[in-house]
Amino acid sequence: MPGATDDESTEQLAQSRAHLPRLRLVVATGPDRGMALVLRTGKYRIGKHSGNEMVLTDSAVSGRHLELEVGAEQILVRDVGSTNGSWHSGVRFREIELGRGGAIAIGKSVLRLEVIDAATQLPPSPREQLGALIGRSDVMRRVFTLIERVATSAATVLIEGETGTGKELAARALHDASSRAARPFVVCDLASLAEGVAESELFGHVRGAYTGADRERLGAFEAADGGTIFLDEVGELPLALQPRLLRALEAREVRRVGESGYRAIDVRVVAATNRDLAEEARAGRFREDLYHRLCTVTLHLPALRDRPEDVPMLIARFSAAAAARDLRPVPRIDADTMAALAAHDWPGNVRELRNVVERAVALGSDLRTATVLDRELLGVRASGEPAAAFDPSVPFREAKERLIDVWERDYVAHVLAASDGNISLAARRAGMDRAYLHRLMKKHGLEPAIHG
Repeated sequence: MPGATDDESTEQLAQSRAHLPRLRLVVATGPDRGMALVLRTGKYRIGKHSGNEMVLTDSAVSGRHLELEVGAEQILVRDVGSTNGSWHSGVRFREIELGRGGAIAIGKSVLRLEVIDAATQLPPSPREQLGALIGRSDVMRRVFTLIERVATSAATVLIEGETGTGKELAARALHDASSRAARPFVVCDLASLAEGVAESELFGHVRGAYTGADRERLGAFEAADGGTIFLDEVGELPLALQPRLLRALEAREVRRVGESGYRAIDVRVVAATNRDLAEEARAGRFREDLYHRLCTVTLHLPALRDRPEDVPMLIARFSAAAAARDLRPVPRIDADTMAALAAHDWPGNVRELRNVVERAVALGSDLRTATVLDRELLGVRASGEPAAAFDPSVPFREAKERLIDVWERDYVAHVLAASDGNISLAARRAGMDRAYLHRLMKKHGLEPAIHG
């Protein structure tokens, strides 16, 4: 019977899908870059010997270096007595549980665990740069493809991603690839606005609208008319203002504070957040109708730890730019340090990596020497180097945070000194928001000594 045949085919398809591979281990950097091992339940060996399931040519890898045990709920990675060790997030390990997107460094290679989901992935773009975004990893080049396809439409785009992943750069790339490229691109950082001024910043006000409003003010939406408005950290918008934003998105009109009528606007809206807005909406902290209006198209920027093969490219770009700006030679970096940097988890993502590189350039032209200081930050040291000073009596996370705090304070102090105390210039050089720089200065007790 046709019905029975259809049921049988559906069951067979479901069974076949249940056995499709979902994870693979990819060589992200190193001599065997691009090699991949599809993982199902079982054990896998990795090393130079021909009997391994993944055979590497990396001369710094042992004959039998790693063993992976893939179970239904977890993936255990064991170093099976290698000569040069195995590293995860800058820490040498004997056995760890590796999560999806996790990276480990062995020899001169970095291996990454990634999800296979070909049905939902776009083909990678052939380009390795789109606007100021760069990357040769598949995941980043798929971001480029999505931007290229969406740019020509008027759809509202929500850019998701951790702090430092380049959300504003992605928004700018969307604008520059659109038919609105010659029109304004207006950035409104909602995280830096006090609740009392957010409405005026977004929608403007008329003279006399409130105490101190001695002149008419154009809001960000009107300033972006004909172009694109980028609402950074949209999850920080107060609940009381969210209905106003929803109307602007749906009706494409705004009303200035103190005004009775609405003004038509023609804008492309791109918003960004490092929060899970779906969860925020479920918890009642963000309007559900506004969330659905914002995410007509969702673009997720991957964390740097999920694309370690891009780290060498980013280091080269940041090094060249910093060296040209400071009139210094372009620094060099050895393979061991590069592998350690690629395997680091980079909680601050691309912004953190850029700051580390710029600090190294500022402190010395030889990155191989200058990054010894940053190896302390990363928890990595080459053979013969003394270990970084730390207190072994405190937990790992606390010890790491202390090192990061020291580095953060040194960086802020240096960039302020190099800018002669000019906070605006320092913020531009550091690639951070002026308000965020103020917060760092206050956090590290630098603000009272700095003026400008």
